[in-house]
Order: sequence, then C-alpha cells, then structure tokens
Amino acid sequence: MKCNVYVFLMLGFAIQAFGCSKKNDPGGNVTITGSTHVYYVAANGLESNKGTIDAPFQTINNALSHTIPGDTVMVRGGVYSEKVVFPKSGVMDKYITLKAYRGETPIIDGSAFSVNGREALVTIDKAKYIVVDGFEIRNLKTATGDPKAIMVEGGSDYIIIKNNTVYGIDYTQLPLNGGGNAILIIGNTTDPVTNITVTGNTIHDCKTGYGENLTINGYVDGFTITNNTIYNAQNIGIDAAGGYAANSDPTLNYARNGVISGNTLYNIESKRGPLGGHGAIGIYVDGGRNVVVEKNKVSVTDRGIGVVSETNGFPTDHVTIRNNLVFNCWCSGIYMGGYLNYTGGGTSNSAIVNNTLYNNNQALGAFGEIEGEISIREDCTNNVIKNNIIYGGASDMFIHKYTNRGSGNIIDYNLYYTTGPAQWTWNGVAYTDYNLWKAACGGDASSTYGTDPLFVNTSGLDFHLQSSSVAKNSGQVISDGVNGTVDFDGNTRIVNKQISKGAYQ
Repeated sequence: MKCNVYVFLMLGFAIQAFGCSKKNDPGGNVTITGSTHVYYVAANGLESNKGTIDAPFQTINNALSHTIPGDTVMVRGGVYSEKVVFPKSGVMDKYITLKAYRGETPIIDGSAFSVNGREALVTIDKAKYIVVDGFEIRNLKTATGDPKAIMVEGGSDYIIIKNNTVYGIDYTQLPLNGGGNAILIIGNTTDPVTNITVTGNTIHDCKTGYGENLTINGYVDGFTITNNTIYNAQNIGIDAAGGYAANSDPTLNYARNGVISGNTLYNIESKRGPLGGHGAIGIYVDGGRNVVVEKNKVSVTDRGIGVVSETNGFPTDHVTIRNNLVFNCWCSGIYMGGYLNYTGGGTSNSAIVNNTLYNNNQALGAFGEIEGEISIREDCTNNVIKNNIIYGGASDMFIHKYTNRGSGNIIDYNLYYTTGPAQWTWNGVAYTDYNLWKAACGGDASSTYGTDPLFVNTSGLDFHLQSSSVAKNSGQVISDGVNGTVDFDGNTRIVNKQISKGAYQ
C-alpha cells in the first residue's frame, strides 16, 4: 500500500541532517539519490534570514517558496498566523515535505482571518508529491464562508497528510445554509485527484454545519483514509461522496477506488449542533464506488456506517463493509439504500460481511421506528449480508427492510442474539418468529439465532470471541476480496479454510 512507501519519511529529520534525499519506489524500497535542502521556520525568525536552523525564516509560505523537489521545510513549535499554499510540486522520487520539527508542535492558527468563499489554512492545488506532517491546525471560523483546515484540489496527485491535529474549524451561520470541512479532498477538474493518503490525523470539535469532517468528493480516484481519530463532531465523520456540486461532469463526479480503514470515530451526534435529531453518521459512502470500509471502530454516533445514495443517478456501488466494530450508536449500526421517498440512487453490488454490531438503536428513528442494527432502505439491489454478529439490546431490531423496492439481496450465515425480544422487519412487515423471518426474507438458512456469541467482556466492550463461541469458524468463506485477508486485529482472516463470524477471527 502507499503508506508503506513513505514509512522512511518518519526518519526525515535524520536523513536531511546528512544532506541526502529519499527515493521511494512503488515497492517500498528506499535509496539515496543526492543532496537536498532543509529550510527552517521559527515564529521568532526573520524573512530576510537564510532559512537555516540558526537563522530561520519567519513564515511557512516564505520557506515553501524556496523549495525544489526533494526539499523539506522543518517548522519549529509556535503559532503561525498564515494561510499556507504550496506553490510547487515535487517529483516522483523527491517529495516536498512540510514537517514539524522533531519533538515540537507548530500551530497554524486562523483566528485572525475572515473567510470569503471556500478557503483553507493549508491548500494543495494542482500540486504533486507533497507531504504535510505533524501540525496543529485550528480556529478558522465563519458565518458566511466555507472554512477548511486542509484542502486538496485541482488534480493534485501523490499527497500525504499525516499526524496532524485539527479542531475549531467552524461554520457558524444560523440558520444553516452551508458548511465546512476539517479536511477536504475534492476532484473538481477533469484531471483526477489521485494517490491520496490521509493517515494518523486527529480531528475533533469542529462545527461543520451541513459539511463533514473528512470528505472525499468528486473526481477522486485512489485514496486511503487510515488510522485517523474523529470525535466530538456534529455531522458526518468520514464521507466518500458522489453526485454533489464537486465536479461539473457527472461521469466524473464521484469518489472511487478507495480504502477507509483502521479509523476510530465516536461522539458524532447531530445534537452537538443546530441540526438536532439523529442524522450524524460515523463513516458514510454516499454515491461513491469501489470503496472498502474495514477494521474501523465506530461508537456513540447517531448512525454507525452508511452505504447510501442521496442523489438520483449516483448509486453507491461495489462497496465492501467488513471487519468493523459498531456499537452503542443512537440509531442503526449499518444502513444502506436510498432515503425513503427521497432519492432513487440506492445501493448495489455491495457486501456487509464479518462486522460486529452491538447494542445500537438506543433511540427511535425519524419516523418513530427502530431503524435496525442493519437498516435496508430503498433500492438495494444484489447486495450480500453475511457473517455478521448482530447483538441487540433490550429494545432493538436485527434487520429492518422498509419497503419492497430492491431485489437480489442475499442474507445468510449471520448470528443473531438479543437481551430482549427478537424483531426483524421485511418489506415493512414485522416478524418475531425466526422461521417466519427466514421465509419472508428468503435467506438466513445457515444463520444462528438465540445463542450468545460469548464475547470476552461485553461490559468492557471487548468483542473478541471466547474459544467456545458458536461464532468461531462458522461463517462462510466467500473470497479474500470480500472477506479480506485480516481481521480487526490484523490476524489472518481465514484459517484452515474457515472463517469466524464477526470482526475477529
């Protein structure tokens, strides 16, 4: 994966100290390719300085203006009140790297700025081979504009955004008429934004209005969103979207070919902002295609993971949601399809496999209903729901299919258990008898109902399986491409041609 290619960047300071550059090939090997330059920035520096460690520049933008491919800008701790724009690109074996000085935290602060239209504190536009590593980016607030902490656009390519902390990116207009983003990756030209890596970042306490915290939208082709932490949000945590105003060409206007993996999301609730209700979502694929959502932990969100389409003509297609933990959410754990009486895009050719769902649906949905641990809305076609552990609370529903729209969906090899009465709904008809449910949905012939999966510790939210669990080695092996090759912990997913139900092998 791309993230392996750049592991050596972690040693960037030491390498630059010897005046050498790094060459990262697609196989992850690193070689030395010649001399490069390190420029230094300090809050007490001078613009007339040479940019050395003893005579640093005062601003990040000045340092970036001096760079050539392979150069690093090392920023000392302190507060920098500037809107950073990358003026140049790196090349294949020589990235331009903007990096925090070792052991220090530089802060890019937007408190002094107004926002006119779509603006960011860090902008990467039509640039390639760029790294942004280790910054605190904060306090860009507006009632009229469209604030971002970091924005990548204009066909940018090979971009790494890692180890940054973002907060206080606030859209404050009331009533809401727009929103902002902590990190926005937007494909807004006929040249795709590609090879994007967003990893190890923390995003918290942003007020995004109708916007999202980490957004991939429009013609973005090839992205990995890994090991980020997002919390205390008032709308969507991570969104891979299509069908909105990102790109004027409808054939290009959707995110595709991405991985959303290893992220932790919690306290993502509409009640934290003016939207109210329970519409916020942890991870959301809305009109995106060919996306894998795996090994994420999502809790205390209004809804956990959505594979949904809000826009006609932009179905969410070929999405795999696997090996995730989703628990203690206010409404549904995983939901899919088009919104009722709203859009006809729907969800197709997707897989919901090997997830562990626990104690979601702690509040009623928009229609006063229990949405279901897995909620199937309208226009779901040719999807697979297998190998999931669905552990319901006292007043819960396992699966809720609202209407008869959609066909070809396969449900089987799941484990259902609840501390309350059993409930399923198929095409709007409720069932409490397991056999009647199986007859109605035409599936679950090899599933299990009523047997405790024997988590290691439910009160401690440890969802590993005890050795005697009926979920052990009782799932269906589909393929590596569907089940994945590793479980939530990174252990081998299929052992001796057997697979366990739920997120852990």
